[in-house]
Amino acid sequence: MKKYHLFFLLIVSAGFCLGQSKKNDADLKQWPKGASPLEVGQRVAARFIATPHPNFGRPTPPKTITYPEVCTWYGALTFAKESKDKKLRDQLVQRFEPFWTTEASMVPLPDHVDHTVFGSIPLELYMQTKEKKYLDMGLNFADKQWGPPEGPRVKPESHVFHNMGLTWQTRLWIDDMFMITAVQAQAYRATGDKKYIERAAKEMVVYLDSLQRENGLFYHAPDVPFFWGRGDGWMAVGTAELLRSLPENNPHRPRIMEGYKKMMASLLKYQAESGMWRQLIDDPESWPETSSTGMFTFAMITGVKNGWLEKETYGPAARKAWLALISYLDENADIREVCQGTNKKNDRQYYLDRERIKGDMHGQAPVLWCATALLR
Repeated sequence: MKKYHLFFLLIVSAGFCLGQSKKNDADLKQWPKGASPLEVGQRVAARFIATPHPNFGRPTPPKTITYPEVCTWYGALTFAKESKDKKLRDQLVQRFEPFWTTEASMVPLPDHVDHTVFGSIPLELYMQTKEKKYLDMGLNFADKQWGPPEGPRVKPESHVFHNMGLTWQTRLWIDDMFMITAVQAQAYRATGDKKYIERAAKEMVVYLDSLQRENGLFYHAPDVPFFWGRGDGWMAVGTAELLRSLPENNPHRPRIMEGYKKMMASLLKYQAESGMWRQLIDDPESWPETSSTGMFTFAMITGVKNGWLEKETYGPAARKAWLALISYLDENADIREVCQGTNKKNDRQYYLDRERIKGDMHGQAPVLWCATALLR
C-alpha cells in the first residue's frame, strides 16, 4: 500500500511539474536577467537615439527620411509610452524638431506608401504631447494617401484604385499592408474618426483576398512563388496592428481576423526548433533571419495579449522567439542576420544569397515593436 501511495505521489508531482513547466513556457511576463522587454527596449532605443539618419547602408545621409527609420522611430515612441520613459520620449521629440527648420527638406512627400508611412510619427507625437502641429502634419499624410492621385508617381492604375475607394498608392505588394495601415490606424487613434480605420480595413481585405495563399502565407509577388520572411513579416505586423484598433463591429473585422489567424497557424508550423523563422519561411535549408522573426513575434505576442490566439499554443512560440531574437543583439544593441533590402526575383538562390547585415533598422524596429507589445 505504501508503494502504491509513493507511486501515486510521484505521478501527481510529475504532472504538477509538467503543468508548471508548460505554464512557464507560455509566460510573457517573467524573463531571465537581461532578457526583459524593458531592458532590451532601453538598449535598442538608446542605440536609435545615437544613430544618424540611415540611408539603406550607404555612407551618405538620405535626401528624405527612409521607411526603416520611421518604423524604428515609431517603435521607440511606443516603447517610451509603455515603459513610461519621459526622458526617452523627450529625446525622440528632439530628434524630430529639425524637421520644422534645418531638416525640413528631409520630410518625404506623401506620394508613395514608403513615404506616406512617415505620418505615423507625428501622429504618435501628437498622442503623447497633444501639440497640434504634429496632428496637422500627420493628418496631411493620411489624407493625401486617400486624396486624388497627383504627382509624377501616378500611374494609370492609380485612378482605377482611387475609383474603387482604395488609396491611389495601392500596389498589391505585401509591404503595403504595414505602410498603408500604419498611418491610417494612427490617424484613427489620434482623432477617433472612423473613416481612417475603415479605409485601412477595406484596403486590407482587398490585399488578403488578392494575395494570401492556401497555406496562409504570401508570395513575395504573384510571379515570384517564394515565401520571403520579411515580406510576410509586413503583413503579419500590419494585420496585428490593424486589429488592435479595429472596432469589434467593423464589418471587415471577421475577414481580417480569419486571414490573420490563418497566417499565424502557418507560421507556428514553420518556426524552427531554435525559435527563429527563416529567410525563406518554408525552406529548411534557409538561414535564420531576424527582421522577419521580430515581426512574426510581435504579431503572436499581440494575438496572445488580446486573446485572439490561444495562450497555451502561441505563448510558448512567442516566448521562445523573443529569447532567440534577442540573442542576436551585440554589445552595442545592434541586431545581426538582417536581410538587406530585397527586390523580387523568381530565383530561390537569389534569396538565399542576400547579404546578411547588422544594425540595419529593418531589424532594429521589430525588436522595439516586440518590447512594446510585451509591456502592453
